Amino acid sequence: MRQTRPAAAALAAIIVVTGAAQAQAQRSSERRVANPGETQFELQLLRSSGGPVVPIFEGWYRNPDGTFELSFGYFNVNTEETLEIPLGPGNFIEPAEFDGGQPTRFEPVPENDRRHQGAFTVTVPADFGAGDVVWTLRSHGQTLSVPGRLTSSAYELAGWEFPGRSSVSPRLRLAPDGPEGRGPRGITAAERRRATVGEPLDLAAWVARDAEAGGERPINVKWFKHQGPGDVAFAERTASVEPDAWADEGGARVATTATFSAPGDYLLRVLAFNVIRDFEFQCCWTNGFVPVTVTP
Repeated sequence: MRQTRPAAAALAAIIVVTGAAQAQAQRSSERRVANPGETQFELQLLRSSGGPVVPIFEGWYRNPDGTFELSFGYFNVNTEETLEIPLGPGNFIEPAEFDGGQPTRFEPVPENDRRHQGAFTVTVPADFGAGDVVWTLRSHGQTLSVPGRLTSSAYELAGWEFPGRSSVSPRLRLAPDGPEGRGPRGITAAERRRATVGEPLDLAAWVARDAEAGGERPINVKWFKHQGPGDVAFAERTASVEPDAWADEGGARVATTATFSAPGDYLLRVLAFNVIRDFEFQCCWTNGFVPVTVTP
């Protein structure tokens, strides 16, 4: 598998409704993000609030079992406004069989970065061929969609290893002796956690890196609310794990707590990455997902 240019430079334009005639606005507000020869990332769209969330197709990579991962991220053009878009008519993936793994909470542009890259993947079968997986988001009166597809080798990603092994995605586990994941697909906890509104839930992840490609760099860890009806407060949302810790047998344990404001089903995401500049080359990070059911 090979690493190529960032997908954001090769996908499509964001069409912003500026409010001419109503009929024109209706047509302009329902556009695909992907139009050939244009870019889906426009810095001039940044604003404090009131703008849309742009779905982004990052690219694809091949799994060892022959299936493929379509990697998606998002660009919330607002610098201060966080949007919540529940699964449903405002946030869906087609075909429906691939719907459900996308985020519902969309945070502003991350510090020292431009957008949220590779927040989730969709697994498609080895014989998926020329099909499309289309993610649609509706926010602030605009409907934006992006297709994920396997038809262009220009969008083939390394998955979890930068060519030449100068950088690799961290190894991530969600249980001390559990399976590990690497890359945007990462790992999902085998069991759903249980929590109560207002009471902290203990969370932990174990991170490590291949010794031959690890260097003397820390592994950075950050927690997110990926889906859920209420707010989630993390006691320690970020951590930096030094080499002398992650190089230990079994890796380093990174712990925090999450406190939920409302009952319902949630999905938390833990992101393990090396340095921010790796994201520009679609490498090297790992996602972990923890489902939680919260009761009153």
